[in-house]
Amino acid sequence: MIIAPWIIFGVYWAIGALRTRRTVQKEPFVARYGILFLEVVGFTLLFDEDAGFGFLGQRVMHRGLALAEMGIAMTWIGILIALWARWHLGQYWSARVTIKEDHKLIRTGPYARLRHPIYTGLDLAAIGAALTFDRWRCVVGVCVIVIGFAIKAKREERMLGEQFGEAFVEHRRHAGFLLPKW
Repeated sequence: MIIAPWIIFGVYWAIGALRTRRTVQKEPFVARYGILFLEVVGFTLLFDEDAGFGFLGQRVMHRGLALAEMGIAMTWIGILIALWARWHLGQYWSARVTIKEDHKLIRTGPYARLRHPIYTGLDLAAIGAALTFDRWRCVVGVCVIVIGFAIKAKREERMLGEQFGEAFVEHRRHAGFLLPKW
């Protein structure tokens, strides 16, 4: 129940990556792989039981059925938010921070209230998985994942600000960074 949404996410991402516009501007190599390293470390801590050495392998709290069910629900909701956001980005999506050919500022769907709903969804899904697995390694992993996505989102903000100017400033007034703005 907890791995299935991540598999669905991965398949959708792989298929969607085949239909994107040509990249005209991208983040530097070092910046890209620095964030990728953080995400790999975070997700390894979250999903790899062998990463649970020492206190990292201990439970955070007594895991009951209700906590596990809540974690599973959060994981599915988070993945659905990320997929919804990815669908709205369409051909402008990229795994790295980029500007695509004829790039448009997307403000529909989850982008109406969030500037980075894919990261928000993945953060929520990671928190859900951590609740389900209930290990200190998962808590540390979620922290690393959230920090990685926050750094990446800040880089995107700089690039989008340069590309869209006042339109992006206006978007920032109406859409939250990683939490929705109502």
